[in-house]
Amino acid sequence: MSLDGIVTRALTTELQNCVKARIHKIYQPTDNELVLHIRGQGMNGKLLLSAHPSMPRMHWTEQTWVNPPEPPMFCMLLRKYCEGGVIEAIRQNGMERVVEIDVRHRDELGDSSFKRIVLEIMGRHSNLILLDPATGIIHDGIRHVTPAISSYRVVLPGSAYVPPPAQDKVTPLPPEKMSFRAAVAGLPTAEEVGEKTWLAAAETAIANAYTGISFLVAKEIAYRAGGHTEQLCSSFENAMNAIDAGEFSPNIVVQEDGKTLFSALSLTHAKGEVRTFSTMHECLEAYYGDKASRDLVRQRTSDLSRFLSNEIAKNEKKLVKLRETLEEANEADEVRKKGELLTAHLHAFKKGDKSVEVVDYYDESQPILTIPLDPLLTPNENAQRFFRKYAKLKNSRSVVSEQIDVANTELDYLASVLQGLETATPADVEEIREELIEQGYIRQRGVKRGMKKKKKDAPSVLCYTSSEGIPIYVGKNNTQNDYVTNRLASSTDTWLHTKDIPGSHVLIRAAEFGDETLREAAILAAFYSKAKSSSSVPVDYTRIRNVRKPSGAKPGFVIYEGQKTLYVTPDEALVQALPSTIK
Repeated sequence: MSLDGIVTRALTTELQNCVKARIHKIYQPTDNELVLHIRGQGMNGKLLLSAHPSMPRMHWTEQTWVNPPEPPMFCMLLRKYCEGGVIEAIRQNGMERVVEIDVRHRDELGDSSFKRIVLEIMGRHSNLILLDPATGIIHDGIRHVTPAISSYRVVLPGSAYVPPPAQDKVTPLPPEKMSFRAAVAGLPTAEEVGEKTWLAAAETAIANAYTGISFLVAKEIAYRAGGHTEQLCSSFENAMNAIDAGEFSPNIVVQEDGKTLFSALSLTHAKGEVRTFSTMHECLEAYYGDKASRDLVRQRTSDLSRFLSNEIAKNEKKLVKLRETLEEANEADEVRKKGELLTAHLHAFKKGDKSVEVVDYYDESQPILTIPLDPLLTPNENAQRFFRKYAKLKNSRSVVSEQIDVANTELDYLASVLQGLETATPADVEEIREELIEQGYIRQRGVKRGMKKKKKDAPSVLCYTSSEGIPIYVGKNNTQNDYVTNRLASSTDTWLHTKDIPGSHVLIRAAEFGDETLREAAILAAFYSKAKSSSSVPVDYTRIRNVRKPSGAKPGFVIYEGQKTLYVTPDEALVQALPSTIK
């Protein structure tokens, strides 16, 4: 993984200015993450410690986390022993991806205690552990490891702490020529096997010999040697000396194949778009920020996404059947005509006939028409049978047409909710869930019968500032859309929405503005819509006084008039460049 021992060293090196700072608050927003609010020593920020199975990490974060109504037991334990405590040391265990934070704390009685928070960044085996360093006894871990899970060690309250199993590798700091030459001994030359094969062999040899060096960094060291085995040692020494001196080069590379890499070492071998950062923490925040947020949203909305997809599929099947029924109903006039023709030709057939040939008086050429009969019925009963079928089809036509309209409205609504989930942040998820509860689609969880959950007065809404300084509000789900359009807006404001495409309600909160503000607002409307990946997206815009919500309409549904249409292409770079805040 990209987050190797060298990245961990960069992170812990940058955190040394937190020593003697105080842990002001502790939060546990998810099952795998802790957020420490640290103040003092010139610091004031939120440090994320994550034991996420696929994204374990540690870095300063600006992300807005939604905390559960009641803190988990592990969070309460950390608050008891560490909240208000002073950080006495932050260290890396050798070159391993293990970080230890020592905290001295005084309880309400004034008694001092000394605890250690251990973050183990080990992929799916990652963990966060609180222990007593004097005895080595574990108070608790964010993830319990029982003897049934691991025969090497257990992570349970009261058990002795055993570090993750050490790898049979050499530490690369400080770099030693003898150990390196032993590591790459027997490596073939590039002339013998080709440069690509040599590069892969050198990368494997270095990564397998040293702890803390990922295959990514090993590949960079080998690449810098230029295919020359004799240059490998100096390439390795130069890189490790820089790391040992704390000279890091945090960077992210988005390669041409779309794969994204990050490292504390400049990745000259990776070809693509390069972003450099002043600190490793900024680098990780940029790399994981949106990715972690989307992963959290997927976790919290997997049930909603599955439910909405099933409901959409059910309504689509229903529409197919209704359209088939409508096609049959559209034959009503033909059925009535046959009934009238039979009535005019009652003399031409009798009971027991299976069909009759009649003259079609409704056609100018008056062709002969063969009409099938029920041989068990009299001529008059056969004619009445067609009239009864006509009446049934005529009635069903209006009913089925109405049901088709209802099903289409339902599909539009479900698509809008699903679109809201696709652009939701963790803070938006509960609003969408509450909306579906209010509309009767799902049941409310964790509330006793007869009790109603208190509803917020107004949702939080994303507000951008255009390049001309004009505020632009974006509703990212139907609850926010209703608020933006029906409560926040003034009659002279301008309202935007993608034409016939599920998306956000966007509001320009100004009576007068320039073309650039309009263009940016239209791009925001296209970006926060189902057409996010399309080009030349049609966006309607009109004054808010021309927009209204019909009585009894579902959340987010409006009708409007007097609109003009602007065609824009969603631009993620522009959206990210516009200043934004939550209001």
